[in-house]
Amino acid sequence: MKIEAKFRLLSAARLVDGLGGPVRERAAVLLEDNKITQIGTEETISVPEGVPVQQIDFGERTILPGLVDCHVHLVGIGDGTSGEEIAALPDEILTLQAAHNAKLHLYSGVTTVRDCGAKNQTSFLLRRAVDMGITPAPRLILAGRPLTLAGEHISYFGDWPTGAVECQAAVRQLIKEGADFIKIIAAGGTTKTSSAQQSSFEVTELKAICDEIHNFGKHAAAHCVSSQGMLNVLEAGVDTITNGIHKESDGMARYRPEISERIAEQGVFVNPTMYAIRVSVEKLEAKQDQGGLTATEQTQLDRLRVEHEVRLDHFARMREAGVTMVCGSDSGWGNYKMGNFQGELEAAVAGGMSPMESLVAATRDSARSCWLNDVGSIERGKQADLLVVDGDPTQNIRDMRKVVEVIQSGKTVYQDNYV
Repeated sequence: MKIEAKFRLLSAARLVDGLGGPVRERAAVLLEDNKITQIGTEETISVPEGVPVQQIDFGERTILPGLVDCHVHLVGIGDGTSGEEIAALPDEILTLQAAHNAKLHLYSGVTTVRDCGAKNQTSFLLRRAVDMGITPAPRLILAGRPLTLAGEHISYFGDWPTGAVECQAAVRQLIKEGADFIKIIAAGGTTKTSSAQQSSFEVTELKAICDEIHNFGKHAAAHCVSSQGMLNVLEAGVDTITNGIHKESDGMARYRPEISERIAEQGVFVNPTMYAIRVSVEKLEAKQDQGGLTATEQTQLDRLRVEHEVRLDHFARMREAGVTMVCGSDSGWGNYKMGNFQGELEAAVAGGMSPMESLVAATRDSARSCWLNDVGSIERGKQADLLVVDGDPTQNIRDMRKVVEVIQSGKTVYQDNYV
């Protein structure tokens, strides 16, 4: 096994620190074990005397913070397999699938993930395997089973509490099992028995859930695909809204500025999962190019294109209202395979963010939405989670796909042949 030096001095043409400031040119960063100790240039950094220092010059490349994907489903397959089919698989298979997905994401540059719902104990078993050194993975922020209603979205994974007392008890049980946060299904979803934009849980139940979560010093993320769902969880005191879709109970898309204003006022993060739609569009477009679509598929493609444009428009409006938009892929679900988080950054740019803003959304702000303060940016004293890419993603966000090296807690976990 290769033993890396206690000190590592990394240099490159540029460094993006994840804070949104100017790009550092001719940059260098000094790592001591698993921490960042200095940031500057090779000339300004003071290297300790009398100790081995591994020096790596990445040339005309860019050093960035490791990416933080605040919304994944590690047990998912991402090839169109339905949630019902996934839930029918044995837990042993799902745990292996989670390990496979975790490795894909890590090697693509994602050093932290927040898993937003898995079956039974599968995600907790993955963490145990990672802690034992059996398999590599990003830093894991886990919900375990989501809280939902019987028959509602991903109810085949979740606990089904009814009433405030059962809701409190469900939160306590999940935290006892090792949950870092709680995922709440607040409205609708793709589950066959769920009711599209129909709200789940009463506000009193949602408030009981959020209050109990906060009593334990944890945070709450809520799946919301309707306007009423967002209003309900805002009343309850949620911390992150995933999907964040402005739709009425009849399924009609209608942007409601008062909801965005309230989200911004309460400091709630929104994870819009926009590339989850785009990836389905791309799949159907590829099939169209290869030989054509059935009438049903063409109708689906037309609908998805319209929905994607509406979501981009709502994304821009929410940003204008002051909402902090963070990057979480929802990958592992639907047709969205893991290891492709960069698509979410590209979708953010398509929605009006600059490349630099999308990088901040996928690093510092995503970390903040996960209640993490030691990752997500390149700052002295933080965890040495770093990503090196070929090119300059502040000019072309697609350069984020050109991964050269991934460093987690000061150790190289993936390395392309860049020498």
